[in-house]
Amino acid sequence: MLTIKNPTINPVDLEPNTTKAEADRTLIGQAESDKAITSQKKAVKTLSVKTLAVKTLAFNTTEGNMPETKPTLIKSVQRISSHPVKLLDRDSSILSFNRRVLALAVNPDYPLLERLKFLCIVSANLDEFFEVRMASQLEALRDKDQKGPVTIKSFELVSAEAHALVDEQYHIFNHELMPALAKLGIQLLSNNERSETQKRWVASYFESDVKPLLVPVALDPSHPFPQVANKSLHFIVELGGKDAFGRHNPIAIVRVPRVLPRLVALPSKISNKQQCFVSLTSIIRAHLSDLFGGREILSYSQFRVTRHSDMAVDEDDVSNLRTALRQELVYRPYGEAIRLEVSHTCTETLAKFLLKQFDLPIQALYRVHGPVNLGRLIQLPDLVVNEEELKFHPFNPVWPRQLKAGESFFTKLKQTDVLIHQPI
Repeated sequence: MLTIKNPTINPVDLEPNTTKAEADRTLIGQAESDKAITSQKKAVKTLSVKTLAVKTLAFNTTEGNMPETKPTLIKSVQRISSHPVKLLDRDSSILSFNRRVLALAVNPDYPLLERLKFLCIVSANLDEFFEVRMASQLEALRDKDQKGPVTIKSFELVSAEAHALVDEQYHIFNHELMPALAKLGIQLLSNNERSETQKRWVASYFESDVKPLLVPVALDPSHPFPQVANKSLHFIVELGGKDAFGRHNPIAIVRVPRVLPRLVALPSKISNKQQCFVSLTSIIRAHLSDLFGGREILSYSQFRVTRHSDMAVDEDDVSNLRTALRQELVYRPYGEAIRLEVSHTCTETLAKFLLKQFDLPIQALYRVHGPVNLGRLIQLPDLVVNEEELKFHPFNPVWPRQLKAGESFFTKLKQTDVLIHQPI
């Protein structure tokens, strides 16, 4: 600890023969010295550790302004200067946080449907992560940056962590949560698991509610690859043969509107006393052939692209901020592609085709064992009925005992303090 010597002169300590003028000069000198020392103390408090050590050496220690600096302090400053503190990487920290959220999905102390919610929350968080944080990492890869906080190495590290987190997420979904829910009579049925009666009901639902809203587009010179909005669900289909006009167009895209519900509950009369649900992607997969009459479906996959969506508007460079924001919001769904999600069964041909269309490296491809957007499954707990033990008990707010309805809150505060808990 650094100290500044401040010898105080008391008037009674002056020599007996000191004249009044000499005493005044002595006291004035003492006051000026006190003022100078006070200024030195304030300056020392605002210095950093490294600057403080340099300033300490500059003081004239023979005049009593500053004691000699200990060699250990100089060595400490030199060590800090030569070995800077390594800070946590922000992107890795965000992924670590989401891993802790995912750990709640396997916590046996939580109700089962609430654990599913935590799984869905991780998906929503990852969407935001890729929309906001991953563009700079991808740019570093393309520019082959070797120096700075964001480099090729940091991209590879963050990408590997993200892939591992997504793989773990789908493993929990397929091997822990859904089997546990199935034992309790809550099932998400694929086409192979549906009975004939259920398949007929799903086919009728597809014809009446889904098919009229789907617009398949076969790609050819007059129909180029369409604009794919951020996080929108699509299917890519590889077709055999020729269309009705004799054209050879082997690739087709099917856009799935957002208005369609991602989960559909089957009627109780065909569910065998269980609560059965089907996903929208499962319904479309089972009836893709109905969209391409006379064509052979060779392969297909659902896919979803995540785009950079961070707002970039400089208030100093625009004359009308409101207009600038409106224009930015129009193009926001079609920003730079960052991540591509496909089914694990997607062929290499289709995967490479999509990567080329979105100008993405292979590291940006995520093959998933299930729906490409698990976040939409957060609807499931609300669709399940009469299973309150699988959810958290609802919180019922109560009126504070210290307050009376109709009485002024501020009148009560004048009398005594009031403690109120406000849930977040």
